[in-house]
Amino acid sequence: MSLNPLITDWARRRVWIVGASTGIGRATAALLHARGAQVVVSARGEAALDSFTQTHPGSFAVALDSTDARSVQAAADVLLEAGPLHLVCYCAGFYEGQQATEFDLASMLRHDDVNYRGALHFLAAVLPAVQAAAAASAPAHICLVSSVAGFCGLPNSLAYGPTKAALTNLAEALYLDLHAKGVGVSVVHPGFVDTPLTEGNPFPMPALITPEAAARSIVRGWERGQFEIDFPRRFTLVMKLLRLLPYALFFPVVRRLTGQV
Repeated sequence: MSLNPLITDWARRRVWIVGASTGIGRATAALLHARGAQVVVSARGEAALDSFTQTHPGSFAVALDSTDARSVQAAADVLLEAGPLHLVCYCAGFYEGQQATEFDLASMLRHDDVNYRGALHFLAAVLPAVQAAAAASAPAHICLVSSVAGFCGLPNSLAYGPTKAALTNLAEALYLDLHAKGVGVSVVHPGFVDTPLTEGNPFPMPALITPEAAARSIVRGWERGQFEIDFPRRFTLVMKLLRLLPYALFFPVVRRLTGQV
């Protein structure tokens, strides 16, 4: 069952992806460009953005710092002056493995600033325009990129997991508030993807996929009108089933699966 309007044609659709300098965001922007969308990419790194626009003619880049509300608003103002945005996606992310035995407040707050508060800055900048577009019967869609790490507490995810859980909850609330107004909302739950965020992980990453494979899953989910876009499917299903276990079973199973016993 489709929970959002289907997308059958990307031509003339203007898409803004924040967090597009590397990894999933960049691969998704490249795929949409190949499908004919008018792609806008944002991130902090201007060099990475410039290299994208040089290899994807017709795309546009605007640098910003998602932790700075004024920077995000200024970027949105520039883009909206040039026309409506039909799909906006917050894909910026920060990850450092952390355990409670080595609690690092600065790292905890950095995760919150980028992964969650950055999304709030993004929403504050785009929500009025997206709702106005929907009211005018134009395509309007908001997407937040969360993670399977937000499904449940996991070892080494003390800082990262809670921010992703917050994003999923936020997306659910957005859907409930905006669906009747004609605004599509989706949340993405990637498993392990081979990106700069994961390359330093010191543990095995089951079902590891490429950013290009992740991008195909995301775009396919948007096209099919999905609210929740999970991949790889078997891995994400296992993670969801784990969360259904009572804690007396959940904790021992997770410890065993992650090599803690």
